[in-house]
Amino acid sequence: MTKIEEIQNWLIRQHCDGALISDPKTIQYLTTFYSDPAERVLMLVVFKDEEPFLFGPALEVEAIKDTGWANPVYGYLDHENPWAMIADQIKARKTAIDRFAIEKSQLSVERLENLQQQLPESNFDTNLTPLIEQMRLIKSADEIEKLKIAGKWDDFALQKGFEAVQAGKTEDQVAAELQYALMQNGIMELSFPSLVQAGKHAAEPHGATSERKIQTNQLVLFDLGTVWQGYISDASRTIAVGKPDDKSMDIYQVCLEAQLTAQAAVKPGITAEELDKKARDVIEKAGYGDYFIHRLGHGMGMSEHEFPSIMQGNQMELQPGMCFSIEPGIYIPDVAGVRIEDCVYVTETGCESFTHTTKELRYVEN
Repeated sequence: MTKIEEIQNWLIRQHCDGALISDPKTIQYLTTFYSDPAERVLMLVVFKDEEPFLFGPALEVEAIKDTGWANPVYGYLDHENPWAMIADQIKARKTAIDRFAIEKSQLSVERLENLQQQLPESNFDTNLTPLIEQMRLIKSADEIEKLKIAGKWDDFALQKGFEAVQAGKTEDQVAAELQYALMQNGIMELSFPSLVQAGKHAAEPHGATSERKIQTNQLVLFDLGTVWQGYISDASRTIAVGKPDDKSMDIYQVCLEAQLTAQAAVKPGITAEELDKKARDVIEKAGYGDYFIHRLGHGMGMSEHEFPSIMQGNQMELQPGMCFSIEPGIYIPDVAGVRIEDCVYVTETGCESFTHTTKELRYVEN
């Protein structure tokens, strides 16, 4: 059964006539074509009993055909009304459509209102997002192989980043050097902007790489990922420049113990909540519980953050083929921040990591 057929069967069970799919990553998952259309419209329309069609900017039509998409594809020019054109194609296939499924987590209110204006007799109350999440939850052998290759390039990038670290360099300079090394090897796409944070700056979990200069006797946090054939990697490491103070060193060792404890506990049947607790207990016992301020991990695959969340309150049992991050962090303002992360896939007996860069503290002498 193809992925499109799986959606069609679901539509029949839900008594829906069609699905309007607008998330570019979902469209890539279902068709292999990816483009971020920005303000333009890209939509995959799937019917329960008709062939699907892709609709997008005219400038994307040939690229869609080049992927091998065998069903109809329609393009629109910038001065044309895409919503009216989508509605026309739907009406050409169906005299009436009572119910559409949409991705409620992605479709904006403005775009939904445009659809309602063009298809006033239709209902858009069915949420397609949970089905897509379940479809993407368990990765195939082919998907895992692509994730492994992305992981190898992540290891490569981390090594290049470590080699670039030097007191006096800026965080931006180090990030630029590791990204240039990737580009020299044909890896042109990153999972997200590479993060390099030194000293106290690393206590901002979502802070951006900056022009701050790396100083001696402090920790430097890396968080980065690459993309291989649409699948991403994501890993974090923290290294030492010179000899950081005892507090920073203690934070590192506690975070490392939490990460290793959680990764060793992964197996089918353990819940996401239980796994989060494995790491959180280590950090809380050491007195840093107030400084672990995010979930243990997130699903990953074609997107940086996917379903499910590995966190308190999620009682989903882990299954073979699920892929997610394990990334405890300790962030003490005006002191230091540490995060250590691997993304893993669940096996029949445990888990395997996509990245293999050592997690023992690495020292750069300056």
